[in-house]
Amino acid sequence: MKFKKIVIALDGYSACGKSTTAKQAASILGYRYIDTGAMYRAVTLYFLENHVALTNQREVEKALVNINVSFKVNSKNVTETFLNGLNVEKEIRKMRVSENVSQVSAIKEVRSAMVEQQRKMGKEKAVVLDGRDIGTVVFPNAELKLFMTADMLVRAFRRQKELLEKDQLVDLDEVIQNIQQRDKIDTTRAESPLRQADDAIVIDTTHITVEEQVDEVVRLALSKIVC
Repeated sequence: MKFKKIVIALDGYSACGKSTTAKQAASILGYRYIDTGAMYRAVTLYFLENHVALTNQREVEKALVNINVSFKVNSKNVTETFLNGLNVEKEIRKMRVSENVSQVSAIKEVRSAMVEQQRKMGKEKAVVLDGRDIGTVVFPNAELKLFMTADMLVRAFRRQKELLEKDQLVDLDEVIQNIQQRDKIDTTRAESPLRQADDAIVIDTTHITVEEQVDEVVRLALSKIVC
């Protein structure tokens, strides 16, 4: 029995369980996990803290030169995001970043810089990447492409619960509004809009558990890995 190294591209809407599923599936498969959404959140955090004007191309390009996003696995085997050497995992999950990340990630220069980093990270394969354009732009030749979706209200409840676990109490209506706004920006932006790749397998997570999501991804991955 032989095993191939493949690229697993997991795209879809926010709050569908992409990151959790990708992270756990990667761990089971012994693959490296790359949270591309966290990369855009880190850039957004940098822009906010350094007052970078999103409409000023020169400012954006200058800022990107000074941004280095990396990942490290902590003692609990959890992947955390680092911005220029500093752990920003908690900061990038806050609402102020969530409210701005779609606008930042729609900028051409930002996407080009992050896609370049993502391709470098995944060039050796044996990786699971989740995001918005992994199967359509970053790795269009990925051996396994998945697209996750779920009912809007279910997504909102999940995101609210996630925020509450991080000691952030946010009204459900505000969460729904944020998700709807992000969906609109993500699907209509000029640069690498969110869309399902023609050869992607759809996973609707509305009525299934995280464990079931992970099992399905692992099953589909093994069908490609084992030869």
